[in-house]
Amino acid sequence: MSKLTKNQKLVADKIEAGKAYSLKEASQLVKDITTTKFDASVDIDVRLGVDPRKANQMVRGVVSLPNGTGKVTRVLCLCTPDAEAAAKEAGADYVGLDEYIEKIKGGWTDVDVIITIPDLSTVTMDVAKAVREVKQGKIDFKVDKSGIVHTSIGKVSFTAEQIAQNAKEFISTINKLKPTAAKGTYIKSIYLSSTMSRGIKIDPKAVEEI
Repeated sequence: MSKLTKNQKLVADKIEAGKAYSLKEASQLVKDITTTKFDASVDIDVRLGVDPRKANQMVRGVVSLPNGTGKVTRVLCLCTPDAEAAAKEAGADYVGLDEYIEKIKGGWTDVDVIITIPDLSTVTMDVAKAVREVKQGKIDFKVDKSGIVHTSIGKVSFTAEQIAQNAKEFISTINKLKPTAAKGTYIKSIYLSSTMSRGIKIDPKAVEEI
């Protein structure tokens, strides 16, 4: 059996077995129990009472986190020259067209998100808006085959309030997506954790109280 380090021991004592915390408490606790040297991600796991194998119970969506994800997202915008200035201004890291298409064909992968104009004739503003949203922390999510939605909602360097706000926005988005075909309890459990930490159970009823 591996010995717990002093830090891990202190941490293990902080989480009460079987206790469900309010979102506010959990957001502070996830910061307190993270002992990694790097700025770990804060993850949320929401278990839903749906059967994802049925098309009418599939939960998927997009959420814009009020405080962003804390991740640096490198954005390439493939657009025509007239849209380049707007895309750059909106925060795109790379802007252009043919040269980047060639680079990608050649195996270039130094980018996280690629935004393109559908027929390369869309209004400039839309490109800028898409770039801004990605930079600000817009994330896509969907329920996995075991009924869990898992995503990162920030970093441990965020304040507890920022973590809680992001989590609340994410959970309320999931709530709005409840399939009419889903019966019984919709949100079964919510856990907050950081890279390498144990999950902190959140009382789904206590999510509203921030």
